[in-house]
Amino acid sequence: MATASAARVVGPLHGAWLRVEGHWTWYRRHWVSTLYSTGLQPVVFLAAMGLGFGSQVKAGPATGGVPYLVYLAPALLVAGAAQLGIGESSYPVLSGFKWQKDYLAVTATPVSPGQVLGGHLIWTTLRLTTAGLVYGLIALLFGAWPNAGALIVVLVGTLTGLACAVLVTALAAYTFDEGQRFGLLFRFVLTPMTLFSGTFFPITQIPVFLRWLAWLSPLWHGTELARAATLGGLGAGAVLGHLAYLIVLVLVGWAIAHRGFYRRLVA
Repeated sequence: MATASAARVVGPLHGAWLRVEGHWTWYRRHWVSTLYSTGLQPVVFLAAMGLGFGSQVKAGPATGGVPYLVYLAPALLVAGAAQLGIGESSYPVLSGFKWQKDYLAVTATPVSPGQVLGGHLIWTTLRLTTAGLVYGLIALLFGAWPNAGALIVVLVGTLTGLACAVLVTALAAYTFDEGQRFGLLFRFVLTPMTLFSGTFFPITQIPVFLRWLAWLSPLWHGTELARAATLGGLGAGAVLGHLAYLIVLVLVGWAIAHRGFYRRLVA
């Protein structure tokens, strides 16, 4: 294991942004390979479910009285952000520890494990925001946005994706055998979370004794905020409650991940 240098010739933010620069150097050479995850995946779902299947769904109480396309658009942006955040923070983070071991190389310099973590989270935030803007612009062509609240939806998607990313980053920091943990994560957490967190239908249609699982999901809180931004329907108290839940997840996940990075990268 590498030992972080005790001498600091770079400030906390400077070290984190050096990591962001490293991510950008790679990304600008390979960005084509990430197009599907950068906004296009949820657009495909929007076309299939919003225009295809959605054409058979009548506007009613379940959709807030708006066309299904308009009901679905903000939720798919948030769901896509959650999937992107988890994807960016599972195998790529573990690779920094286990396969490519670039985290070990970087922390042999004056850049600390905390700065490595900060750089990863800043880069993930930029990726989430970019993906949300790409999706938002394409969805605009579909007529999916009833108002300028779509801009708030992008911010909500970034926060929700970051909440998921920080938690999975913490998991990756304590993972040594990826065969079980990430497989279970994608199969039994990400997929059910996408299907049963209010993305495609209100959670009031889920049996009451299972509804608490949706309440625990960061995706449900993000979806509620995103729909409120374009369709309304939430009071100030509910909005603050959803925001507080997501922010707490970010802070708790960061604290666990921060400890894990130091334990794994500092001898």
